[in-house]
Amino acid sequence: MGLEQPKLEDIPVDDIDFSDLEAQYAVEDDTSFDKYLVVDGAPIAPEAKVPILTKVLTKLLSQHGTVTNFYMPIEDGKTRGFAFVEYETPEIVEKTIKSLNGKKLDVKHRLFLNKLTDIEKYGAEGNVTDDFQEPQLPPFEETDYLRSWLQDESGRDQFILQKQEMVGVFWNKKKENPEPAIEPRLNWTTSFIKFSPKGSYVFSIHPQGLQAWGGRDFKSLKRFSHPGVRLIDFSPDEKYLISLSPEPIILPPEDHPKRASFPFGPESEGHKLIIWDIATGLPARTFALPPHLEQRKEMIWPLLKWSHDGKYVARLGPNALAIYDATEDFALLDKKPLKIDNIMDFEFAPHGVQLATAKKQDPLTHVLAYWTPETGNQTARVALLEVPSKKVLRTINLFQVSDVKLHWQDNAEYLAVKVDRHTKSKKTLFTNLEFFKLNEKEIPVEKIELKDRVVNFGWEPKGDRFVTISRPEVQGANPAIARNAITFYAPELPSKGKIANLKKWIAFKVIEPKFSNTINWAPKGRFLVISTVGTSSQGGLEFYDMDYPGEKKESESTQVNAHVREIGKLEYAGLTDLEWDPSGRFVAAWSSFWRHKIENGYRLLDLAGHVLREELIDDFKAFIWRPRPESLLTGGDRKKVRKNLREYSAQFDESDAMEASEATRELILNRRRLLEEWTSWRSTIDSHKDDYGIVQESTSNEDEEVIEEIKEEILEEKEEIVA
Repeated sequence: MGLEQPKLEDIPVDDIDFSDLEAQYAVEDDTSFDKYLVVDGAPIAPEAKVPILTKVLTKLLSQHGTVTNFYMPIEDGKTRGFAFVEYETPEIVEKTIKSLNGKKLDVKHRLFLNKLTDIEKYGAEGNVTDDFQEPQLPPFEETDYLRSWLQDESGRDQFILQKQEMVGVFWNKKKENPEPAIEPRLNWTTSFIKFSPKGSYVFSIHPQGLQAWGGRDFKSLKRFSHPGVRLIDFSPDEKYLISLSPEPIILPPEDHPKRASFPFGPESEGHKLIIWDIATGLPARTFALPPHLEQRKEMIWPLLKWSHDGKYVARLGPNALAIYDATEDFALLDKKPLKIDNIMDFEFAPHGVQLATAKKQDPLTHVLAYWTPETGNQTARVALLEVPSKKVLRTINLFQVSDVKLHWQDNAEYLAVKVDRHTKSKKTLFTNLEFFKLNEKEIPVEKIELKDRVVNFGWEPKGDRFVTISRPEVQGANPAIARNAITFYAPELPSKGKIANLKKWIAFKVIEPKFSNTINWAPKGRFLVISTVGTSSQGGLEFYDMDYPGEKKESESTQVNAHVREIGKLEYAGLTDLEWDPSGRFVAAWSSFWRHKIENGYRLLDLAGHVLREELIDDFKAFIWRPRPESLLTGGDRKKVRKNLREYSAQFDESDAMEASEATRELILNRRRLLEEWTSWRSTIDSHKDDYGIVQESTSNEDEEVIEEIKEEILEEKEEIVA
């Protein structure tokens, strides 16, 4: 009988160790999908254009690493609008999504990037329900009218007082105690508090981010999560808020409960600068800080600068200027920054520019100015740039330049360039002023050469006059000796035979020596305050009227349309800040605890420098006027107001008298009541005349007799003998 052979499947192998064989013959599993990317939103093109399209997309997608494989599906002779991309590492996939997701390829196509693993995760059957689930929308919350303070019957302005940990909003009552608009709030902000440009919102700062408040009662409107926020700014139209924090954005893990409600995507991770949509409370765009700014101890602010209407926003980069279109989801103009070697600074024109080459019906032009320093054989340069075309409108070359400051006149008719120059030995500084005249043909430039260095410059609002503060550069000068000079400039009046628009500025008045270092014009021009700010012992304010009524003195210039006179003066030791109210009738000056602890508090003054109210407050921090939006009055409305100004002025005088004295108030109200009673009684009597048959005896002027009396008076009598 033979032996029965055991079957192979019956041999037990569970106890056999194969680990040495598995290690020896192991094959690397390269089936991970983390290195793959799905690109959606690509153009649907004929098969013949696939090589060109592949080249364009591959070049774009190779910014952060080499594309090892690229596949674009084709169906019925056309691409299907998406592609699969393979990279060397998953880290390259993460960086590519972060920088290119949502990028515009052209006008009609925007690319959307996703990991292949995410497509598998959310696209697999059963992972996402096929049944539509209606989203849970938060209930609509009606907000109060954001400009309710403009409805005040007396037309008063509001302001914020920030002292210790208390913040309050008040109505200006001139000499009287400020009237609280709301109950002052404790710990309303952990740092500063700031109004938006038109006064619609006020923003408070907190460790977790920002909060917007508004309406009659300043209720909470929106929260903006930005931990550690330090600086904020706004677009001119109040649509966008900009915030900066030293803490980078860090996304919660994908499986974290907060990830679903986190307002930032992977493309924002590590960024510190955020543009927020104020209406929605959501981020519109985020930016990383360039390396040279990361290393700065003191941050330049603002980092983003806006065009006058909020349509464009730009930021400075190393050797480049990036301009974004806010109306196109902040898309970069021409999809790339404008390369400008060694660009130092730029400023948008604060108003649309009417170029001489444009037609009257053409829209106003967006213009910005920038400057570059001297490098090697290259001169310093100031240029005017048209946006969005990026066409250079005008340039000037400058030599021996130490610094440049750009000062736009608020109507953007002129740009003043303050050029600090040095001698060949570089031991002495002096200033040239270069004026671009944007409304004239070929944008001519006028130069004013000065011997001293200009330390401050200020255009008159809505005007063409300006004021400078200058001082001679003297080595080892004693700071206790006043050396500053205040100089007033105005255009020379055209004389016979001169071209009317050939504007030339002349200095018509100089006041020296002074310690003054700050210029503050009233919002509507004419009046200004020259002050000494930031010094503990020399603080003071001087008030000037540029159109002082009355005859000019013989020593005063008749070549300019200006008559300047000092109308008030005030000593204020410890002065740190100064601000006009929106109407230009009042000035707030204060000593801030944030600067020093000397006599902290504020003073409220009229435009002639008379003190209306003064308060010394321990740990007083800030006085902030609430801005107003531009007036909605038409030209006809303004003309009507000017025509009836005396009538309105009498009403305001009466209102001021009522506020100044309770007894006067009662007297005026009693007179009004008696007049109303008299008028009502006359109306009642007139209505009963017909009942009693009382008629007016004469209804015309036929029985009237005009008597004229002529008086003659001899003023002088002289006798002459005529031959």
